[in-house]
Amino acid sequence: MVLISTYELGRQPFGLASPAAWLREEGHNVGCFDLSRAPLAAAAVTHADMVAFFLPMHTATRLALRVIERVRAANPRAVLCAYGLYAPLSEAILRQAGVAHIIGGEFEKALVDLCRTLASAETTGPSRLIVLDRQQFRVPDRAGLPPLASYARLAAGGATKTVGYAETTRGCKHLCRHCPVVPVYRGRFRVVQAEVVLEDIRRQVAVGAQHITFGDPDFFNAPGHAVRLVEALHREWPELTYDPTIKIEHLLAHRDLAPVLRATGCLFVTSAVESLDDAVLATLAKGHTRADFLEALALTRAARLPVAPTFIPFNPWTTLAGYRAFLREIAELDLVDSVAPIQLAIRLLIPEGSLLLDVPEIRSRVGAFDARSLAYPWQSDDPALDRLQSKMQSLIQSEERSHASRAGIFRQIWSAAQTAEFPDIPLAARATIPYLTEPWYC
Repeated sequence: MVLISTYELGRQPFGLASPAAWLREEGHNVGCFDLSRAPLAAAAVTHADMVAFFLPMHTATRLALRVIERVRAANPRAVLCAYGLYAPLSEAILRQAGVAHIIGGEFEKALVDLCRTLASAETTGPSRLIVLDRQQFRVPDRAGLPPLASYARLAAGGATKTVGYAETTRGCKHLCRHCPVVPVYRGRFRVVQAEVVLEDIRRQVAVGAQHITFGDPDFFNAPGHAVRLVEALHREWPELTYDPTIKIEHLLAHRDLAPVLRATGCLFVTSAVESLDDAVLATLAKGHTRADFLEALALTRAARLPVAPTFIPFNPWTTLAGYRAFLREIAELDLVDSVAPIQLAIRLLIPEGSLLLDVPEIRSRVGAFDARSLAYPWQSDDPALDRLQSKMQSLIQSEERSHASRAGIFRQIWSAAQTAEFPDIPLAARATIPYLTEPWYC
């Protein structure tokens, strides 16, 4: 059996390592291939009975569709499977591409069950596209994957660290309309048992991990669980650092935990702020306001815990004046060095199943689903904004390849948006803010 990841944010793929542990426990010979680090050789799939693609996000799915055709040509008899968040969201196009089995949600046991079904020569597979059954997780088996050192590194204080990756929960108890987690989990989440997380990290530390990225959609899905884990990590490895993703409303609701995060080695928190416009935040059902974000920013700064906000600055409600005001606020709030440049060019993605399609204004603005882009297309009222977004994305990608500083890239973005004279605001040096060396995309 072959498991394939096409893209997982510059991380060693948990989405391969976790099911590999389950499948190998069942006696299956499992090959794991991360195509973000090396191309797939036809020989790797020639003799596979099943090839399963991990689709945790939009980019990974688009890349996988290109690979599926090559896999079918190399091994026409292989059963194809797709699993992960975007598998059920992309069901129609995946089936057209020849994928027979699709699993969303908690996929490990479902993959094992599928293999048992196929081995018994039954013609049917899992009857549910989305499986949310609680599981007793296995410790991920990372054998055969590229070493951690070949993935994104953490840059902090002029040095870099090898980064590992773990998950303490999956899913999310919130219903943000633009989020791809929501159509699958519908406000539910599942806990990865603490002993599994700790042993997974223990094994990664043993092979060189110095920093851990927690990939939960929200690290404070279960705040008590999260805190117990990081306190245990800190006791065992006082020098180990980490970064989680936490909603603004949870930073505020659990404000007493910010110093705990800092004391246990948290270097920064990623938070999906998305917009500084209250009307947009309400439409996205983000659960926080602009004032909430400013309050969270103040309390995390007081705890010396940097926040790395993510944004969707190009959305159907963006105006040129609004985008320019957004850039000015980023500068005035001293966030230039905290925001990955690509976050200043992100365009709202509306995939199949998005709750945004329940908003009449959105439904009236989008075109027919585009199978090539795997999204519902939309255009700005001002065509110049669409051209500007494309220009910004190209500029940022070019500058990041040349290792330009965030402050330098921001100045170019400012100029391209014709945001008037640059304010007299000192910009911090990028090295003072921890960041991962590989920018991520949706």
